[in-house]
Amino acid sequence: MKGHFPAMATLIDTTSQPRRQHRHPEKRNRPDTPVLRKPDWIRVKAPVGKGYLETREIVKSKGLVTVCEEAGCPNMGECWEKKHATMMIMGETCTRACSFCNVSTGKPLALDSDEPRRVAEAVAQMGLEHVVITSVDRDDLEDGGAVHFVQTIEAIRAASPGTTIEILTPDFLRKDGWENRVIDAKPDVFNHNLETVPRLYLPIRPGARYYHSLRLLERVKQRDPAQFTKSGLMVGLGETREEVMQVMDDMRSAGIDFLTIGQYLQPTRKHAAVDRFVTPDEFASYEEIARSKGFLMVSASPLTRSSYHAGEDFAKLRAAREAQLSGAGAPAA
Repeated sequence: MKGHFPAMATLIDTTSQPRRQHRHPEKRNRPDTPVLRKPDWIRVKAPVGKGYLETREIVKSKGLVTVCEEAGCPNMGECWEKKHATMMIMGETCTRACSFCNVSTGKPLALDSDEPRRVAEAVAQMGLEHVVITSVDRDDLEDGGAVHFVQTIEAIRAASPGTTIEILTPDFLRKDGWENRVIDAKPDVFNHNLETVPRLYLPIRPGARYYHSLRLLERVKQRDPAQFTKSGLMVGLGETREEVMQVMDDMRSAGIDFLTIGQYLQPTRKHAAVDRFVTPDEFASYEEIARSKGFLMVSASPLTRSSYHAGEDFAKLRAAREAQLSGAGAPAA
């Protein structure tokens, strides 16, 4: 990062939730997968700076856990140095068992009704200009957690009116339209990651359905055309270049504004193996192709993640729309 960027954070309050003995019980009996040696362009420096230590102390003193830690994000040192962290709600135990994900799997605890207030207070106290809120999947709930998302958005708006809000939601599969409540809460960015190409959904994202996820983002645009939509892909799982470009076309057909593409990194030997490490030049090519297809914003690099530079990227996204609208309204030369 260079220059000054808006503060951004995502935090998880799990002080009342005991850590599970087995993080991935459904993966314990799987055979180990090979682990490829990371190339130089994937390696990151160990976090040692003053900003990182201050962020760690804030998190520790408030009894919070960050999704940066839960997901083992490679960018944690850089982001925490800038006092950017990311916010996961509805607990730390997911009802899905995606083979790429490092978040704990199991039976979640009941929702904490006080969580939206505490999240909003943390946002206000930290003076955040942009906040990202994500969650585990909660298939156990009738609404998939939609009302909890709405309550959190409303609490942040009340406590910190100037903060822009980006949500990274579950797919609300088989939740009978509850996602409309979240759309109508009008977050500034509605993000839901497709994660991979359709052919790889069964081994990589078995609890999800590609076209359902795509339609979720399309419904956001149909219900609120002004709302920014965002989605992300991991590469290096065995997808082909042609499949990635087809997903780009599907996303554009659904009106998605912002695409992120990053390298899949294997959390443990029990997770899906890395098929290959995509080179920086290939990422640059993906970005060029995506921009030519009409995305307002594209972030493609080995270390790109959904929340990486989210505050800075939101400012660019908004500026790109303004430029697009200005150009559309200008008389033809």
